[in-house]
Amino acid sequence: MIEQDRTERDIEQRNITIGNDIYAVCPEFHMAAITCNVKNSSYNEGLWQEIHAFCTLFSDTYKMEDINKRPAIYATREVYKKLGKDPNRYRPSAEALCRRILKGQELYRINTLVDLINLVSLKTGYSIGGFDAGKIVRNLRLGVGKAGERFEAIGRGLLNIEGLPVYRDAAGGIGTPTSDEERTKITADTSHLLIIINGYSGRDGLQEAAAYAARLLVKYADARNMETRFFSAF
Repeated sequence: MIEQDRTERDIEQRNITIGNDIYAVCPEFHMAAITCNVKNSSYNEGLWQEIHAFCTLFSDTYKMEDINKRPAIYATREVYKKLGKDPNRYRPSAEALCRRILKGQELYRINTLVDLINLVSLKTGYSIGGFDAGKIVRNLRLGVGKAGERFEAIGRGLLNIEGLPVYRDAAGGIGTPTSDEERTKITADTSHLLIIINGYSGRDGLQEAAAYAARLLVKYADARNMETRFFSAF
């Protein structure tokens, strides 16, 4: 890694940086970023067959008390605690998905891209950010949310992101492990996708998760011009 200055390190050749406030609590942080052109749809039957099959397997395999023992979920919760955020009140999205399945509730049907990302998150335990890349304003930086910082979470309204890891562009926050922001959310019109897979548990399993996401994107969203990059602190 090339250190740009004393407060942040450049981890993406183009436009993603990670602040030392994240490294201070998670020096083992790794991430994968996938960009591609896609064709979204409201529903894909083949994808939902995969989702139903995995949810059945998940329900047969896990109990509620097992969820937070999954490495990626456990590590994300630990980072929340180090930053002073209660992970039981602000659950990481992967944990929330797992709990929903074990309660016997189906996943929400949003659109093919969002449904696909939810399946990857559920299967791997990673909290994954999915964004319409065309709505992102210039560079991205991962840091820690501040008191009073405005963040309109998708389907939740205003979210208190103080103490949450948050990706910001030039216009403000766009994603946390708990929820992404309305401004850059994936819609039916999304044609340029950015997925960020956050490895607070380190790099183990990250490559496999990214490969799985890439396969689903090609299969169900006609992904083209795909680029996957992996980053770490050093």
